[in-house]
Amino acid sequence: MPNATLEAKIFCTTQSRVLAEKIAEKFGTKLGNVITSTYSDGEFQPSFEESIRGTRIFIIGSTNPSSENLMEMLLMIDAAKRASARHITAVMPYYGWARQDRKDKPRVPIAAKLVAKMLETAGATRIITMDLHADQIQGFFEKPVDHLFASTIFLPYLRSLNLPNLTIASPDMGGSKRAYAYSKALSSDVVICYKQRAKANVIEYMELIGDVTGKNVVLVDDMVDTAGTLTKAADVMMERGALSVRAICTHPILSGEAYERIENSKLEELIVTDSIPLKKESKKIRVLSCDELFADVMHNVHYNKSISNKFII
Repeated sequence: MPNATLEAKIFCTTQSRVLAEKIAEKFGTKLGNVITSTYSDGEFQPSFEESIRGTRIFIIGSTNPSSENLMEMLLMIDAAKRASARHITAVMPYYGWARQDRKDKPRVPIAAKLVAKMLETAGATRIITMDLHADQIQGFFEKPVDHLFASTIFLPYLRSLNLPNLTIASPDMGGSKRAYAYSKALSSDVVICYKQRAKANVIEYMELIGDVTGKNVVLVDDMVDTAGTLTKAADVMMERGALSVRAICTHPILSGEAYERIENSKLEELIVTDSIPLKKESKKIRVLSCDELFADVMHNVHYNKSISNKFII
């Protein structure tokens, strides 16, 4: 093993502690000591309780709303910069606010770009994240971005199921590239769902492009929020003659009535990662950990090794 020029230390934000502990264990170390003081009005202040001068530090934390998760990440990066850390890597299993990656109507922000600028301004020198909502978000940064794919976790699981007549499906037109990549890896057919929304999180109409009759279908998406699209797609596919419908979604946001929809849907199971901690357990939700993936990449980044084998699709 080549010698590292810097010591590596791993820290985490509050909500990502469980995942961070698993990543640190796989990395071969323990989490660094951070305490957070909170004022009566809700303002909080993270503090590194050990020296990080001249070190490479990894700060693990997903930035899903509420905005406190992003703010905590920014404050920790700023504190590390002011404590003279040599390299500061923001490890963000889920990059929040990524759905606002362009102006889709007049007078709206591009939040994904704004978050990128805030992370760099705070002092992040590298970003490690997984399954961005849109690949082009990498281009919003002037610092290196390692964009990992959860396919390295999901593909072995799908192969272990040995499903006959497997068909990969995308719940919308925007996810067709991801669906085609999975279908190529699994040598399967592809189906695309075409949907029209009445407004955000409300589906007005859905149609299938492709045949699911007699097929075991796996829907592929980067995130599941209210689960309206997934459960609607599962219902439509079962009505069209599918044998079973599963879904793999990297980031389990699961807001609103998501858990109820999943429990009452025709989905066989929903497979997710632990990039975001589940709010509650569900017999239909299977969690595959991304701890080993991030630990391996962080190790290789620290020792200046290639990480290209982590980019399956």
